[in-house]
Amino acid sequence: MLHRAPRVRLAALFGPEHGVRGDAQYMAAVGGERDPRTGLPAHSLYGHTRESLRPRAADLEGLDALVFDVQDVGARYYTYQATMMLCMEAAAEAGLGFVVLDRPNPIGGVLVEGPRLLPGFESFCGLHDLAVRHGMTVGELALLFRVERKLDLDLVVVPCEGWRRGAGFRETGLPWVFPSPNMPTPETALVYPGMCLLEGTNLSEGRGTTRPFELLGAPWLDGQRLADDLARERLPGVRFRPVSFVPTWDKHAGVRCHGVELHVHDPARFRPFRTGLAVALHARGQDATRFAWRTEPYEFVAGVLAFDLLCGSDRERKAIEGGATLAELSRPFGPEERAFVRRRAPYLLYDA
Repeated sequence: MLHRAPRVRLAALFGPEHGVRGDAQYMAAVGGERDPRTGLPAHSLYGHTRESLRPRAADLEGLDALVFDVQDVGARYYTYQATMMLCMEAAAEAGLGFVVLDRPNPIGGVLVEGPRLLPGFESFCGLHDLAVRHGMTVGELALLFRVERKLDLDLVVVPCEGWRRGAGFRETGLPWVFPSPNMPTPETALVYPGMCLLEGTNLSEGRGTTRPFELLGAPWLDGQRLADDLARERLPGVRFRPVSFVPTWDKHAGVRCHGVELHVHDPARFRPFRTGLAVALHARGQDATRFAWRTEPYEFVAGVLAFDLLCGSDRERKAIEGGATLAELSRPFGPEERAFVRRRAPYLLYDA
């Protein structure tokens, strides 16, 4: 639409992780190219280095503004809002305007869940201190970033029409377009703020299946036992079914895994982050010698465990290793959730 619009010259495209068209796999470097549909240069904002994550000064020359028109999924880990923040910083340095074409938060804008991000645990899956499930749109996040990052930036947020904070994506009537290859449905987005924690372990988070983040397991797990242990936690809004599956790629590719499938029956009560912690806790409890934390570099950070980067500190991992219960794991970040609700309040654009 921008490319065809009168009195507008769309000069270049900038592609976040997964590329301009959302088809590149996670953590796969994307090179610069020429977009086949518009013929415009498509500059990559996800390469092999941390420096590749923000626009180069040379690629901003001659532009008047950057326009952010990308569908987020409502979790701190999901890197599109980090890309937006880095682009805002680059625009501020270059003296460009910044326009956000806002989109609904597909998992709603009321609930906030998960711990804060502590200094020293920043990564591309968490560049700014947000709750894991932040309950904000990208437009609202942009307003928060401008203030909290102290950006001298000409920012315009074009709001959604007709969206309410309490509405999930299915209620909008809009078509779901994959924001990334492993986000096939709005239901995937709903479980993602918890199940993405499994990226920091040697458990399969269901990549390489038709239900990523809704299936999880490993070759050595007892799926029935895991389902029973999770049922005893009485987690709200979700049930667990023992399953076996064979991932076609990524972790345990071609190997039969055993675990559980999540069935969210009450999205308003479901708490994905607590559910993800429960899965890690009880999977490790089955066999701490075969369960493992991911140790290789993760999102351009080496020397810090991926699970800690996702949680925002090492507190949750150390508590799991120390034998904490789920109630004990959850207790510390309750006050952090309430503090974030207060922090975000001045930036909210939509009524419940």
